[in-house]
Amino acid sequence: MTRRLAPLMAFLLAACSAEPKPPTTVAVGDTGGARSARLPDSLALAVPGGAVWFTAGRDARAPSGAPCVERVMEIRRGAQRTAIPLLYTGETPRLVNDSTIEAHIWLHCTPGNLYRVNLRTGFPVHVK
Repeated sequence: MTRRLAPLMAFLLAACSAEPKPPTTVAVGDTGGARSARLPDSLALAVPGGAVWFTAGRDARAPSGAPCVERVMEIRRGAQRTAIPLLYTGETPRLVNDSTIEAHIWLHCTPGNLYRVNLRTGFPVHVK
C-alpha cells in the first residue's frame, strides 16, 4: 500500500466500524408544554401503488388526563413522498377507493371531523 492510500484506507475502515444510526425520527408540534413525540415512521395502510405512513407526531392529553400520540401521515409511492398537511390523527386511516382514504382529525386525543384525502395530491377535504 502506498503512503497516499493509507489515510483513505484508515477513513474507510473507521466508517465501516461506526455504530449504525437509529431510525430517522421527527419532533413536531407543541401541546402546551408537553414534549413532542419522537417516533419512527411506521406503516399505516397499504394503498394501490404505494402506502400511507405515519411520520411526525405530537404528544397530547385527553380531557380526562390520559396521554396519547397524534400523528401526521405521508403517502409514499417509490421515491415520491406526498405529505398530508395538518391532519393529525390517532387512528389508522381507511381506504375508501383506489384514490381516496379517510381519517378523523384528532385534537386532545379525541376524534373530530372526518376528512377524505386524495392519494395523488395529499389534499384533505372535510366530509360533510
